[in-house]
Amino acid sequence: MLQATLRFSKNKMGRVIAVANQKGGVGKTTTAINLASSIAAAGAETLLVDCDPQSNATSGLGLVKDPERTSTYHLLMAEASADEALQKTELEHLWLVPAHKNMIGANLELIEAERREFRLRDALAPLRERFEYIVLDCPPALDLLTLNALVAADSILIPMQAEYFALEGVSELLDTIERIRGSLNSELAVEGVVLTMFDDRTNLAQQVTAELNRYFGDKLCQTTIPRNVRLAEAPSHGKPALLYDPKSRGAESYMQLAKEIMGHGLPAQEVEEKQVVNAPRWKRWITERNKLTTINILDR
Repeated sequence: MLQATLRFSKNKMGRVIAVANQKGGVGKTTTAINLASSIAAAGAETLLVDCDPQSNATSGLGLVKDPERTSTYHLLMAEASADEALQKTELEHLWLVPAHKNMIGANLELIEAERREFRLRDALAPLRERFEYIVLDCPPALDLLTLNALVAADSILIPMQAEYFALEGVSELLDTIERIRGSLNSELAVEGVVLTMFDDRTNLAQQVTAELNRYFGDKLCQTTIPRNVRLAEAPSHGKPALLYDPKSRGAESYMQLAKEIMGHGLPAQEVEEKQVVNAPRWKRWITERNKLTTINILDR
């Protein structure tokens, strides 16, 4: 059993992380749901914002699709505040701003809008003191919805598969990031590249990993997400993997990824790992809020 211990201090402003890749089917929504859930399980106040008209992050956390509910669309149209859109989830420290398919029209409606690229940033600004982490689930396209997310974000986490077509897609995304840095969000950083649906037994996966490591260096996450049946099943039950099956390899991997992401920018001595014998089954302790959080992550 692996115990991951994190020490962190609450920042005055929460970190906004966009999970984005214009290539579909790389595990963006799975990563957004499970990363946000794992961070929340560590005791950090966390918000997941569904920016995708497909609304899979919304249904993946157990909310039925409801056109009458305040959603990200209303934030983009400046028709509601972010506080009005907040929805509680099954996890104590995780909140959600849901999406709806009417967001498809936002791409057209925003064309003539004032400050069209800054709508999401402006809407989320009042929440940055309330939440330590805000995770944005982006659609699989480089449109105005994704642009709003990248302008609102401090950093971008790029999920991708270990295949060569994925490399081509990432290069296009990096070009977009550079353009955004030049005109709309000069502080946008690459949080990391995380390999999803990963099978290290194949030569192709090893070759692509080596290529990515040469290109991204320490921006390539040490944690990889394996192809896992439980990860695929969890959304149909409206639960993140750590609630659906905390013993699964998928749940364990996302807990490890959360630990890695939360450790970015912290002094090395504040993040440590050690073996624990006979530790309890997946639980957390929080002593004196924001000082010490301990997560137990089970092996299969």
